[in-house]
Order: sequence, then structure tokens, then C-alpha cells
Amino acid sequence: MKRILFILTVVLLQSSTSYGQQPINRVEPPNWWIGMQYNEVELMVYGQDIASYSVSLDTYEGVTLKQIKQVPNENYLFIDLKIDERTLPGNLTLRFTKNGTEPVIHSYPLLKRDPESKRVAGFNTSDAIYLITPDRFVNGDTGNDTVDGLKEKADRTFKGGRHGGDVQGIVNSLDYIKDLGFTAIWINPILENDMHTYSYHGYSTTDFYKVDPRYGSNESFKSLCKEASDKGMKVIMDMIANHCGLDHWWMQDLPSEDWINQWPEYTETNHKKTVILDPYASKIDYKQFFDGWFVPSMPDLNQRNESMAKYLIQNTLWWIEYSGISGIRMDTYPYPDMYFMSDWTKAVMDEYPNFNIVGEEWVTRPTIVSYWQKGKENKNGYTSYLKSLMDFPLQNALVTSLNKEKTWASSWTDLYETLGQDYLYPDPNNLVIFPDNHDMSRIYTQLNEDFDKYKLALTYIATVRGIPQIYYGTEILMKNPGTEDHGIIRSDFPGGWKNDKINAFTGKGLSAKEKEAQEFVKKLMNWRKNSTLVHHGKLMHFAPKNQDEIYVMFRYDDKEKIMVVLNKNTKDMELDLKPYKEILGDQLTGKDILSGKEFTAAKKISVKAMGSLIIEIE
Repeated sequence: MKRILFILTVVLLQSSTSYGQQPINRVEPPNWWIGMQYNEVELMVYGQDIASYSVSLDTYEGVTLKQIKQVPNENYLFIDLKIDERTLPGNLTLRFTKNGTEPVIHSYPLLKRDPESKRVAGFNTSDAIYLITPDRFVNGDTGNDTVDGLKEKADRTFKGGRHGGDVQGIVNSLDYIKDLGFTAIWINPILENDMHTYSYHGYSTTDFYKVDPRYGSNESFKSLCKEASDKGMKVIMDMIANHCGLDHWWMQDLPSEDWINQWPEYTETNHKKTVILDPYASKIDYKQFFDGWFVPSMPDLNQRNESMAKYLIQNTLWWIEYSGISGIRMDTYPYPDMYFMSDWTKAVMDEYPNFNIVGEEWVTRPTIVSYWQKGKENKNGYTSYLKSLMDFPLQNALVTSLNKEKTWASSWTDLYETLGQDYLYPDPNNLVIFPDNHDMSRIYTQLNEDFDKYKLALTYIATVRGIPQIYYGTEILMKNPGTEDHGIIRSDFPGGWKNDKINAFTGKGLSAKEKEAQEFVKKLMNWRKNSTLVHHGKLMHFAPKNQDEIYVMFRYDDKEKIMVVLNKNTKDMELDLKPYKEILGDQLTGKDILSGKEFTAAKKISVKAMGSLIIEIE
């Protein structure tokens, strides 16, 4: 049953929390750095009746207290500081004084910035991303499975419960991930999610500045980023600007009524993404899309509130600077205020020009996805600074084509025509491509556990334009037969827990087919890692003939060519190379990287039933 949640305004000014003699409970962000382009920082100070205190800043060269802002709730103050480029690292002294009593002193750290941090290189087409749901991957530290003071305890028998995977488990698995050929790791949210149930997924944040203790600590996450970097891998952090968890600490004592988007009664987003450009859209439909809640347990944040907007931007910059991540995946990118998202992305990219952010826009129409990419000229004048998006249209077309039966047209037509709409994107090469992710059925399940189709899908993902992402366990055919329950889709990775009967790290208990899949992914991704032509080359594909179940594409530049052949026929096929003369010439000489088979001056090539070729042409 949906609950009415908007009684929060009643308690807005009636906090009964007591903090004894200490009026300051929180200051966020907890520190800042000198030398940042973002050098005007707004501190959120929270504590009992803190607004009744006068605030002063002890003289500190290069730092100016610009403004002290009060809000309806007297338990908050917002303090704006400007940090000049002349400033040296040290501790600012903020004095909070009330009625002539001894001032309460808060020491605020200004840290020295690593001069290399602004040049951090984001993920790009040379990378392949391994996606991890941390609670379900590897339990590296059993001591943090259940943490005193947090609501949900470990229960591995419950599909929707906490199972114990953590940051240390990812650290322990870095060599495995690297050996598979992956160069980047996207980790589903790791910040505190102190909800009563179903908290493992991480998308109901209850503290934006704290790693969930059941995963580790801020320090352990920072160490993970460093260890990954030392092994040549990047870390992508999952973030959410649209909503928080209902049990977030501020939900019991909001700064102001407009801190979140409130309605007379609970109102869910309508998910009608076309309202953004729809010339006929009603104002209420437009408002409900952006301001409606996802679910009752996820309050919708109001980014039109100036302090909320600053809070979210600063939080993002803080995590990048603190942890050393190389990228962000932004959840539900279109749902927050879209003008705020433009400001947020621009602030990140101004600070870190070589960084990368991928936004989630889960629709299967390129016309909508392309709206959000940097460089798109939109009819309504909207300017985006987002470099990358998740390519849901291509994922949908890939599965459709692989599952579709041939009619008068080739079943490859959906995939061919979807890729052909890349003209809509300013930079299609910067799209993240994937066979599945944490929110949908496993690709092996989507393809009805057809191993041949699975290999065709992975071959395409490894060779088409874009940045490939593979979900943990895809390499060993993890599946979710008969259910779309997310707790099953995100099952524990075998071997991630002590005494697991099956161990994907060692191969113990894996079937012959699962081992073959693992080796197949390893071969593909390690080949791709070293193929600059796939990273940066142009693409040409050929329209599948109506009665032909073969799809052919080339990656090429001025010096090299790769020919990719995908055969959906259930019999071996002889492929005449004449139709590809414009790029191939009169004959083919090269080697298939999958089988090792060599071709010399060939005018026809044989393709195995339900098989693929990746031919490096000499």
C-alpha cells in the first residue's frame, strides 16, 4: 500500500532532537581543496537551533565569508565561502556565538589538491567496463556483514536481503577482472543506504558523504580506486541526483518545505519522457514527470532549490577529488530538473575536462536518448554537457534481432536500422553499449539460454562502436529463469563466499559450457583491449539481404581493416565477398581471431552455423 508521506512539512520546524551542549551535528561538505575551479563553496551546517548563533570567520588569507543564509528551519545554516587562488592549505576557524557565551569553534579543513587530479582521464572507447553490484559480488570482509546501528542485518537466505559483498571483495578480485580483459569497473551505489529492507541495491541514499559501513569505509573505497589504478583499471561511481532514501537523515528535519518536491498527496512520476519536447504536452504532465517520485521510499529532490543544487554539485566534486574515480554513471539522468543537470554536468566537466559521465536514459528510441548528449542542437534550445549515455536502443535491437524469426526480411534488420540512426547522436562512439545490466534479465535469459546467440551478442558488443559494459557473471552464463525479480538477477557471484560449492574464480563446479563462456569473454575482451582499430576506427556495415541471416560490418582506418561476420543461419554458410568489394577489394587475406583460421586471397569464406568471425585483414 502506498503511504501518504507528505506530513513532513508539519514537523519541518518542530525538531525535538537534542545534541546536548554541541550545537553542530554536521558540516557538509566536510572539507574542500585549494586550487579548485569551483572555489565558492556553500557549507551546510546542521545542529539544534544553529540559526540562533552568529557566525564569524577568523582571518585567513584568501578566504572570504561571503554570505550566511538562513532557511525556515532554524536547525540549518548555509555559509558561503570564497577561496582565492592565493590560499594556502590549513584549517579555517568558524566561530558560532550565542548571547555572549563562549563561542563554539569549528575547524574546517582546506586541503592541498593533488595537481594531477584535474587531469584525471575518464573512461573512453579503449575501455571495457565490468559492472558490479557490490553486495552480490564477493564477501571480502565478513566482519562488516552486519553493522550495529544500521537497520538491515545480513541475511543471505533472502533474495532481497544483504548478502555481505563489499569493497574488500572487489579489491580481492581485481586480478580476476583484469585477467578477463576489463579496464574499468562500474560499481552500483556504495553510499550509505540505511533503509529497513531491500537496501542492498544502494539507490536509496541516506548519507551522501559516507560509504555504507557494510561495504567498508570512505578510506577503503579510496584505496580500491588507487589499487585499481595501479593495475591499469578505472573506477566508475554510480550516483543519484534525482532522489534520496526516505530514511535519509534530513527527511525527519527538512531545511525547507521545497528541499524535496512535495504534493498534496503521494504522486509518482509518469515516466512520460516525451513531454520534454512534446509541443502538445500539458503543464501537469511536464511537472509530474520531473517532480513525481519514483516510489514512496525515494523522496524526489528539488534541484530548483539553490542550496540543494549546490549541495549535489559539491558532493559530486568532493567524491571525484577525494577518491580518484575516473567516471560517473548518473542514475535516472532525465528525471531531475534538466537545467540543473546541465549545470551539474558542466561543473564536473569544467573541473575535470578529461573526465567522463554516462547518463541512464532508459528508452529504446534514439530520438530521445540523443537529446541529452553534448553537442546536440535541440529544438527547444536545451544545451547538454553530457558526453556519454547508455545505449538502450541498441541493446533492445540486439536482443530483438537475435530472438526474431526471419520473415520476408532478415531478422538482423532491427539491429542494422537502429545502428543506422547514429546520425542522431553528436558522438555515437561515446555511448556505453551492453548486453544486459543490473535492472534487466541476464542476457543469457533474454536469449532463452541459447549459447550460440549469447556468443553472437558478445561478439557484436566487443566490435561495434562505443564503450562495452558487461555485468558481473555474464562471463559464466548467470541467468534468472522464470523470474524478473531483481534479487535473482543480482544473485551472488559463485565463489565470492567461503564454502561456495561453485567457484567462478577457480573454475570449480562450473559446467563445460560456463567455462567455455568465460574463456570466450576473456579472449574477446583481451583482444579488444589491444585493438586500437576497434577503439578509434570508422565503421561500415552492409544491409542484410532479405533472405539472408548474415550481418557484416567493418571497422577500419587508412591502414587497417577488421571484418565482423555474424551468421544466424542454423547451417554453415558460404559467404561470397563480392558485395563487400568497396571496402574489401577483390579478395581477403587475414586471420580470424576467434578460431585462429587463416584466409589467403579468398573470394568466398565459410561461416559456421550460428557462428561469428572477427577477421583481422592483412
